[in-house]
Formats: sequence, structure tokens, C-alpha cells
Amino acid sequence: MDSTTIIGMVAGLGIIAASIAIGGGGGLTAFLDLPSMMITVGGALAATCINFPLKQLLSVLQVSQKLIRVQEENPLNIIKQFIQLAVVVRKDGHLALENEAERVVHPFMKRGLMLVADGVDAEALSGILHLQNFAIQQRHKVGQEVFKALGKWAPACGMLGTLIGMVQMLGNMHDPKALGPQMAIALLATFYGALLANLIALPMAGKLKQRTEQELLVNTVIAEGLKGLQMGLNPRVLEDKLKSFLMTTQQQMELTERK
Repeated sequence: MDSTTIIGMVAGLGIIAASIAIGGGGGLTAFLDLPSMMITVGGALAATCINFPLKQLLSVLQVSQKLIRVQEENPLNIIKQFIQLAVVVRKDGHLALENEAERVVHPFMKRGLMLVADGVDAEALSGILHLQNFAIQQRHKVGQEVFKALGKWAPACGMLGTLIGMVQMLGNMHDPKALGPQMAIALLATFYGALLANLIALPMAGKLKQRTEQELLVNTVIAEGLKGLQMGLNPRVLEDKLKSFLMTTQQQMELTERK
């Protein structure tokens, strides 16, 4: 389980709740308004449903599990496995990988080992692995886009709720004492929109992007390792190749983040 996601959300909501409670002015109950929540949250979800097909929205539920339940693979551990597999190949041949694949947990690596054991040629192996990696990337990209869209429309729907509240307030000018409370309620919709966008939706999109980059990095190392096994590379040569490739990939990711 990824504790940082839970800790971040709980800490963010806790800080906001504490600041409201300390500030007085009615406390937390003054910031609770069901109509404002309905307009902001419901409106943002409705706009998201309009923009994306149902199939993509349902796929986001599966991808979103990576935000909390995640088991990050260490690329160095993957490299160690390939060194052992290279020893097996040099000793018993490629067919021995079929038995070794049964002990592998990583699904991408397991499928790749079965392909190598089945004698798939280099070009076909490279094409299959590329398509599988591309499918993962596209699936995660949809999840990122959904959360980004939710973060974009939540403030807009919050502003819409504020405008509705102000119209209702101006239509009740005969009661000056009620203007203050009604204005406060009208502004709550904007508050809800900013909260939903900046504490939930956009951070989730960023976390999912980071998870995608990590998974693609591991899968790329696996793909290179599978090609090395197919070529029958010496275990030591394969280790040096994968480690140098990993270093280059991490450097490229760091340069991308700096930009």
C-alpha cells in the first residue's frame, strides 16, 4: 500500500479543517452546504462523464488502484533475476525458461519468458513487447486525463454554484440581515471546487503519471533482458548492458522532469 497518497490526503484535509476550526466564524459547520456540494462535485462528475466514453471511465477504476495499492518493482532486482536466467539458458537452453517462468511474479516478464521459450524470433518478440508496453501506457494515460479533466472542471462548476448563489442572494435583497450568510454559502461552491481540484484530482493525476513512468521503466528493462536471453548473452555482459541502460533511462527521466 502506498502510504504517501493516504498521508497526503489526510494531512491536507486535516490542515484545512484545523485552520477552519481555529479561525472561528461558525467552525466546520459553516463550511458544510449540501446544495453547493451537489453543484460542484456533481457538475464536475457529470462533465467528466460527458467527455469520456463509459468504457474509459470504467477502466480508470482499475488503473486508480495503483494510487493506493502498489508494489513497485526495483529494476536492480529485475536485473538480478535476468542474470540467473542467463545462467540457466547457457546451461539448459531456452526451453528451460518455461519452467522458470512459473516462478516469476511480474506478468510482463512471465509472458516474455514464455515467448522466448517458445522460440519466437527477435523481430516478433520486440513487436509483441512493444505493443504490450504501449497498451499499458495508453491505459494509464486515460486515467491521467480523467483526473486532469476532473481537476479542470471542478473549479468551473464551483464558480457556477457561486453564481447561482449570488443570483438567489440578490433576489432576496429585502432582507439585509440574510445577505451575509447567503454570500458565505454562495462562496462555498468555489471553495469545494478548489478543494476537489487541488487536493484530490490533480495530485492523483500527477501520482498516476509517476507510477506510469516507473512501470514503463521496469518493463523496458525487462524487454531488453528478454532480448539478451534470446541472443544467449553471457550473464556478465547482460548485467552490464541492463545496468548501463537503466542508468541512461533514469538520466533521461531526470532531464525530462527538469524541463
